[in-house]
Amino acid sequence: MTGPTAETIVVGGGPAGLTAAIALAGAGVEVALVRKSAAAVDRRTTALLASSVTALDLIGVWRRCAANAAPLRTMRIVDDTARLLRAPEVCFSASEIGLEAFGHNIENRFLLAALDARARELPALRLIDDEADAVEIGETRVTVALKDGGALSAPLAIAADGRHSRCRAAAGIASEARSYPQTALTCNLRHSRPHHDTSTEFHTATGPFTLVPLVRFQAECAPGRRSSLVFVVEPGEVDALCALPDRELAAEIERRSHSILGKIELEPGRGRFPLAVETAARLGAGRVALIGEAAHVLPPIGAQGLNLGLRDAACIAELIVAARRNGGDLAEVSARYDDMRRADVAIRSLAVDLLNRSLLSDVLAVQGARGFSLFLLQRIAPLRRAVMREGVAPLASQPRLMRGEPL
Repeated sequence: MTGPTAETIVVGGGPAGLTAAIALAGAGVEVALVRKSAAAVDRRTTALLASSVTALDLIGVWRRCAANAAPLRTMRIVDDTARLLRAPEVCFSASEIGLEAFGHNIENRFLLAALDARARELPALRLIDDEADAVEIGETRVTVALKDGGALSAPLAIAADGRHSRCRAAAGIASEARSYPQTALTCNLRHSRPHHDTSTEFHTATGPFTLVPLVRFQAECAPGRRSSLVFVVEPGEVDALCALPDRELAAEIERRSHSILGKIELEPGRGRFPLAVETAARLGAGRVALIGEAAHVLPPIGAQGLNLGLRDAACIAELIVAARRNGGDLAEVSARYDDMRRADVAIRSLAVDLLNRSLLSDVLAVQGARGFSLFLLQRIAPLRRAVMREGVAPLASQPRLMRGEPL
C-alpha cells in the first residue's frame, strides 16, 4: 500500500492523541492525525493534575478551556467502610507544597473542544476524520489504511487508539488484562452547599465514592455548587442504582455522601464503566509507540489514567523532536520511549491496584495496613508533603512539557 506521507501518524483523537499531535506539530513536525468522529457527547470529567495543566498551557490549549475548569485546592479522604479497623480522615492541601491547586477538574467535552480548536490552527497538523482499518508495519515505514479508502504512511506511528488498539495488535505487542468485581457509575450533579474547591473521596467496602468540584455552566447554578461523581459499586448494585429515577438516585447519593454537599440534584446523563486494569507488555516496538489506553488502562481512581496518558504524549513528542533535530532514525525512538515510561506506568498501576484491593479486602491485616498508612500521612507533615509532590509531579517521569519547558 502507498499513500500520502507524514513524519509521524497519530492514530486516535482522544486527549492523549490530540496532545501528542499538537505538541509535535507545534514543534514543526509534520503530523497526520487519524480519528473517528465522536458518537455522542462525552459527559465524563477529568481531574487534570498541575503538571498536565502546565503542559496544556505550554502547547496553547489551556487558555481555551481554563474558564470551564474547577480548581482542586484540597483533597480529603474519608474512611466510610464501617469496619473494625478504620482509617482516620486525611486532608491534603495544595498550599502545603506551594501550589494554588493540585489541578483542575474539567468536563471532557470542554477539554476536547479546546484541543480540537488548537489542532486546527497548526499548519503542520493534518486532521483526518476517518478510522484506521488496517495497520501494516514495514522495515522503513508504517502504513495506515483508512476505512473510507486511501492510506497514509510515516516512519513512526503513535498508537492512541484505545484499549482495543489496532496499532498494538499490528506491532505484535501483547497485553495483560484483569477485571475487578466493580463497576463505576458516573454523573454530574448540583448541590445546595458549596464544595469549597475540595474533592472528597469516601472509601467504602465496594470502592471509592468520589465527589470532585466542577464549575457552573448555567446562571441559576450558584458558584461552588456543582460537582462530578465517580461511584464505585458491585456490578449487581449498579443495575439497581441505574434503574432509580433521578430524584431517588439523588437522595441515595446525598445519603452516601452524608449530606456534606446538602441537597443533590442530578444533571442529565449517567455513565457506567466496568473496572479493569490492562498493561501492554511493551510501550513501544519498532515503528510503533503506544500512549494512553493503548498502553495502559486504569480504574478511575486517584486521577491517574488520563494524566498518565498525557505524560505518555509529552514524552513521545519530546523524543521525536530530539531525534528529528539530531537526524536519528525514528525507529529507535520507540525503544527509548519504552525505557522512559515503563517505571511511571508500573508505579501508578501498582498504586491504584493496591489501593483498590485494600478497600475490597476482608483481611484485618490489610485493613490495618491501609489505616496505619493514612494515619502516618495525617500525622507526619514531611511524609504527607512528599506524597503530595509525587502525586502532582512524579519523580519517575517528568517530560519537558510537564516542567514548563518547550520542546
